[in-house]
Amino acid sequence: MYLPLRAISVFHAAASSGSISRAAADLNVTPSAVSQQIQSLEAHLGTALMTKVGRGVGLTEAGERYFAMISGEVERIAEATERMRGLRSVTLLTVRATPTLSTKWLLPRLRSFLDGHPDLEVRLNGTNEATDFAQEAVDIEIRHGTGQWPGVYVESLAEESFLPVCSPAYCAAASLEAADLPRHRLIHSVKSQVQWSYWFSAAQTSFDPGQRVLFDRSHMAIDAAVDGMGIALESTLMMWRELRDGTLTCPVRRPPAIRLKTQWIVCPYEHLRKKKVTLFLEWLRAERAAWEATSDEHAANPS
Repeated sequence: MYLPLRAISVFHAAASSGSISRAAADLNVTPSAVSQQIQSLEAHLGTALMTKVGRGVGLTEAGERYFAMISGEVERIAEATERMRGLRSVTLLTVRATPTLSTKWLLPRLRSFLDGHPDLEVRLNGTNEATDFAQEAVDIEIRHGTGQWPGVYVESLAEESFLPVCSPAYCAAASLEAADLPRHRLIHSVKSQVQWSYWFSAAQTSFDPGQRVLFDRSHMAIDAAVDGMGIALESTLMMWRELRDGTLTCPVRRPPAIRLKTQWIVCPYEHLRKKKVTLFLEWLRAERAAWEATSDEHAANPS
């Protein structure tokens, strides 16, 4: 079977950079040559992969699917090729995590791992899609869910507390009773394992959704609360920095204690034999211990 490998690698470069000119510079060819290779690949596949977006390029729906399917393999081929040429002395560690955990918890800490392991190169893939380890080049995943996934290694990342939070400018700390909340705009994270209905039940208060706004990513709900849009119900794991910096506070006196494990470290058992995976696991556990030491203060005094 004929595979247009050159065109595939050019498409990968353009999709990764979001720019024909940057891809051309990276590949040391002309922008025209990049465009021709992409057009050749589109003709081979029988579908459009890229479209103009302002001064750059974006992926079509088909392009996004194709890029997701090939990106891991192209990078593995590139790494193997560079290793054979003796040009690469670092090892690539690919980590997948949910967008909110990636943005709110991993990224602020990741520099310490990189500084401690300069021979490792990290690729962080932020997505809610569960990894098919048999098909995808992912070393370790932090997965949202219940922790019930047979056939793989599973370890809880941390136990989280769920609190109603808002900007101090929106509502002062400990200034409301649970029954006051329906008079305010409530921010919903629609994929969260703890919903407002559950919280009101735990607070022994009738639930009236009132005015609400819904987000399908917790990091958007957190940012909306920081911006004063309303009151969100979120995990202390995800909003630790906002609580620390005082941009979010708990407006409810004596909120019910809701603790849950929703984020799980997942990988095939054989990956535990990889040095890069064991190093990342050791770092994660140390960061978890440090976070738990500070989060206990918020659990005891959420306001």
